[in-house]
Amino acid sequence: MTTRGVLYVHSAPRALCPHVEWAVAGVLGTRVSLDWIRQPAAPGTWRSEFSWQGQAATASKLASALRGWQMLRFEVTAEPCPGAEGERYSCTPDLGIFHAVTGIHGDILIPEDRLRAALVRSRAGETDLEAEIAKLLGKPWDDELEPFRYAGEGAPVRWLHQVV
Repeated sequence: MTTRGVLYVHSAPRALCPHVEWAVAGVLGTRVSLDWIRQPAAPGTWRSEFSWQGQAATASKLASALRGWQMLRFEVTAEPCPGAEGERYSCTPDLGIFHAVTGIHGDILIPEDRLRAALVRSRAGETDLEAEIAKLLGKPWDDELEPFRYAGEGAPVRWLHQVV
């Protein structure tokens, strides 16, 4: 099964950029050279977008390879393919990593057990149901990343085709 997706590095300190490339290359099994541009939403940082093609588990491997760096903001998406749903990973220094399964139209698919758990916490007075649903949909990550996404409009995207 192959799929394709996009890695969005929303902000990285300059010194971290080569390490990001090495991590991505390690996952994809090929040399990677990203096109870095300044990130106006966070002066002193850089951004890049990279389209990839690979096995269905590639998005999770990319997210795992990048998640340990505190000063890095990124997202990884993967399209659904036969036998696998799509995925979205978002990561920020303050919030950590968010993962969602996505359908063919990009909608987030929330497993029923996670919805039931949110209802239980809400009924017990531990949390507000609206806040729980917002977390399940990744709203805190979207809110934090939106200025970085906007700053990247018009950035180049390069496709990498991997033979699987």
